[in-house]
Amino acid sequence: MLPKKKVLFVCTHNEVRSLTAEHVYRRRTDLEIRSAGVASHSKNPLTKDVVDWADLVVAFEPKHVETIKRQFPEEQRRTDFVCLRLPDKFEYKSPKLVIKLIARLKPYLGEPQGAQTKTEGSKGSLFHRLIQGNLF
Repeated sequence: MLPKKKVLFVCTHNEVRSLTAEHVYRRRTDLEIRSAGVASHSKNPLTKDVVDWADLVVAFEPKHVETIKRQFPEEQRRTDFVCLRLPDKFEYKSPKLVIKLIARLKPYLGEPQGAQTKTEGSKGSLFHRLIQGNLF
């Protein structure tokens, strides 16, 4: 059995973007998922231990990557970084945020568990599951 890929989602406060990403991808059995925020008062503050734990750090803005690399210079040599460039303008678990997350993360992580789209409007479609709250 292959080891699980450890993915850390990082935004500013760990209340909307990174927390939504964690909830969207946490059902994947081949991934271990965590999320954190770079602000000191974050719900889950970013620490050296959590950065060191990660195989892949997914940040939402370039300033997040810069902060991580400045605060934890040793970890940046062994950890892969991706910047999604998604500004802090969404609501927690909003369909717009989830759709953008999946589209931007697909090249790196694939789709979340159960997100394969079917015909538009079908009860199994991604949009329908988002509306019903069944994706996460």
